[in-house]
Amino acid sequence: MNNGHKPVGILAIQGDFSMHAKMLDAIKAPWKLVKHSADLDAVSGLIMPGGESTTMLKLFELEGIGKAIKEFAAQGKPIYGTCAGAILLAKEVLNPPQEKLGLIDIAIERNAYGRQIDSSIQPGECPDLADHPVEMVFIRAPIIRRVGKGVRVLGRCGNLPVLVEQGNVMAGTFHPELTDDQSVHKYFISKLSRD
Repeated sequence: MNNGHKPVGILAIQGDFSMHAKMLDAIKAPWKLVKHSADLDAVSGLIMPGGESTTMLKLFELEGIGKAIKEFAAQGKPIYGTCAGAILLAKEVLNPPQEKLGLIDIAIERNAYGRQIDSSIQPGECPDLADHPVEMVFIRAPIIRRVGKGVRVLGRCGNLPVLVEQGNVMAGTFHPELTDDQSVHKYFISKLSRD
C-alpha cells in the first residue's frame, strides 16, 4: 500500500502511538516513529495520536517540533490527529483555551464527554469512508463545537461531527486505532497519493 512513498510518520513523544503502528501494519502501510523535528524529513504524512495535549505542547517546545509540524503542513503533506492530536491541530481550543497549531478551522472543547469513566464505544457514520457503521471509541474525548467554512465533515456520531478534514489536515475525536475497522486509516493513507 506504499505506492513508492516514504513511510507514514507517527508522532511518538507521548500518547497511544503504538496502536496506530499496529493499524498501519494491518493495512500494510510502512511507518516510522517521529520523535524529533528532523524525523519529519523522512516521512510522507504524519499521525498525531491521542494522549494529553498539554503534555504534548510542553514536549513540542523542548523539541521545536510544533514549528516543524506547521512547516510540514504548509508543504501540503497529510496530517491526521486523533483526540489530543485533534486538539493540537485545531484553530480554537475551549475548556480551557490553550496553545495549538491552528492547522484546521474548528473549535474543539477538551474533555467534553467527561472523565475517564465516561468513556464509551458508539457506532457512528463515515459515509465517504465506509458503507457500514464505524465503531468509535471515545476516551476523555473532545467535542468539535464549530466547523469552519472550508472544513468537510467526514464522520458523525449522533448529531456531532467526529471526523473532519480541511485540505491535507484531518482531525478526529475518536480512536479508530483501538478497533478492527481500518476505514479511517485507509482513507488517510489514500491522501498520500494525492500530494
